[in-house]
Amino acid sequence: MLEQIVETILEFFTDKMPAELTAFLISVMPVLEIRGGMIAARLLEMPFLKAFIICYLGNMLPIPFIILFIRKIFEFLRRFKFFGKIIDKLEKKTEKNKEKVLKYEAWGLLLFVAIPLPGTGGWTGALMAALLDIRLQKSLPIIALGVLIAGFIMSGLTYGIFHM
Repeated sequence: MLEQIVETILEFFTDKMPAELTAFLISVMPVLEIRGGMIAARLLEMPFLKAFIICYLGNMLPIPFIILFIRKIFEFLRRFKFFGKIIDKLEKKTEKNKEKVLKYEAWGLLLFVAIPLPGTGGWTGALMAALLDIRLQKSLPIIALGVLIAGFIMSGLTYGIFHM
């Protein structure tokens, strides 16, 4: 399913921008993140190391901003009914995973970000860190390492590194 979403995005961007920028932008997007970026990079036949660096940086770009500003953004968006429901859903998801993350502290957040499954990743990890009041200085390195691990896993799946 993720591959289909990435292919649809690639169809739109093909011939409109360089492959590197396409992979970067896909990696910045919530839900897709480095998972989608690495799939896109592979489909665009980008060399592995270049793709990995671009997708990693793309995934990490929004993380500090989410941690620092998401509460203010939520506060503003709650004024609109439509966004209020989405925010409630995100907060419930955070609450659901709260005990796991708090129980295992850094390891909990790391594992949550590192496992490349839908609903996990840098964006959700940053949201969780912000809503659980885990400071930027503590959460950013943990999330960065989690995104790195997720990137290695996705590299193995998309570039076949584990099959060598």
